[in-house]
Amino acid sequence: MKSLQTLLIAFLFVAGMLSCRKDDISGNADDIPGLGGDTWVKGLIDDWIFSNLTVPYNVAVKYKWDQSEMEFNKIIVPPDEDKVLPVLSAVKQVWIDNYVAETNELFMKKYCPKFFVLAGSASWNMDGTITLGQAEGGRKILLYQLNDFRVKGMDGYQPEDSFNVKQMFHTIEHEFAHILHQNVMYPQEFKQISVGNYTSNWNNVSDEAANELGFISAYAMSFPDEDFVEMASMMLVEGRDWFNTMVNSIADEDAQSKLRQKEAMVVNYFKDVWNINFYSLQTRTRASITALVK
Repeated sequence: MKSLQTLLIAFLFVAGMLSCRKDDISGNADDIPGLGGDTWVKGLIDDWIFSNLTVPYNVAVKYKWDQSEMEFNKIIVPPDEDKVLPVLSAVKQVWIDNYVAETNELFMKKYCPKFFVLAGSASWNMDGTITLGQAEGGRKILLYQLNDFRVKGMDGYQPEDSFNVKQMFHTIEHEFAHILHQNVMYPQEFKQISVGNYTSNWNNVSDEAANELGFISAYAMSFPDEDFVEMASMMLVEGRDWFNTMVNSIADEDAQSKLRQKEAMVVNYFKDVWNINFYSLQTRTRASITALVK
């Protein structure tokens, strides 16, 4: 009974302290970071975003650091602001402009994600894999690893840095292909081509081994949706010559056949659903990437 009385007294004491302290809170909520107090003088980056993305496509970009936009259990660094304009300019040149050329501005205004969040590093997962981008509900895209992005004309550029450039656009094309099939689903027959070969252990399979099973990459083995968007994104970024060379180098004829079936379904989907000539888009995309790195 004595212990209960002691506990009750302690509880009332703490409650009393809290009730007194709440009246001592003063100041404006706008002074608290993240609650309306984060302001800066708009500069060249903001002007470029407004003129080239916001006005024509209703797209906003958050490049100032905001941990609430990221995963709280990951260590992610902010983007280097010197990389923001080169990245966004390249994104417009390689992705937006080429889709507009094959469709129109209305298409991109309708389907382009309306909010981009930029991060400097990749997001590492517990299984040793990394997340390079995320599309959330077709409205928001998180782009990671900006600080490794280098193109011709930037300080520290090396020809071999083309890998990081291609990786960036692979991520964007991958996530946008998700948005497209979330609006209009690809043919269900696609899922039957590699039925029985999808696995959650894709990260233990090399890309070369995945090719021999009829997949364009190891990650394509994770799920049919990922298989479809990996086909679209890698064919766009790497180009038709690369794809043909890769398929022809596969020893297993059944694997070759599966990749050709998937290629045909992706090409037909873009044509039948979106009235997009996939091979023309592919040529434009590959040429734009080459112009950035050579």
